[in-house]
Amino acid sequence: MYCSRCGNALTEGAAFCDRCGQSQAVLATPPPTPLAATIPDTLAVAAHPVYAGFWLRFLAYIVDAVILAVCCGPILVGIAIAMGVGSTIMTLPRGDDPLAWMPAALGFTFLSICVLVGFLGGWLYHALLESSDWQATAGKKLLGLAVTDLHGQKISFARASGRHFGKIVTSLIPLGIGYILAGVTEKKQAIHDMLASCLVLRRN
Repeated sequence: MYCSRCGNALTEGAAFCDRCGQSQAVLATPPPTPLAATIPDTLAVAAHPVYAGFWLRFLAYIVDAVILAVCCGPILVGIAIAMGVGSTIMTLPRGDDPLAWMPAALGFTFLSICVLVGFLGGWLYHALLESSDWQATAGKKLLGLAVTDLHGQKISFARASGRHFGKIVTSLIPLGIGYILAGVTEKKQAIHDMLASCLVLRRN
């Protein structure tokens, strides 16, 4: 039995409510839970999102590009040393073009490795961080941004990967329009955000 005034559970046979003093009138079932109490916090937050505009995202991109360059640079230098690229260049006569004297197989292999490191590094950097508890790359986190799904929730690694590779489609649109859409669409979404059903939000 429950008090009809405050909803407090009553002791069997009690004539008065211990909490509010109400007498006689009781309910056989608990009162309904207020609607506001049933709304998850994530949805409450998502009800009033603040979308990140083009320029904030562009600044985050610059920061991320610098971080990737700093991280990948030493790796590529180490690979070049291991492959003997440096020693090959050092043996060339001064003033000669290294690319003209470098063995074609060595040059092609090294360039292929550079592309592979850049591809894997960029993918894992973005996908792992944006699907982590950070919900953002280092550049986005520094500027107070977060990548979420359409309900403001954390995205999976698979969706973060899809968003990253969706940038290929965004880049194919002339004049950078695929990226510029992040500044003019209602939810500030670029093409790759739309493809992956993601949002980039500003943290409150």
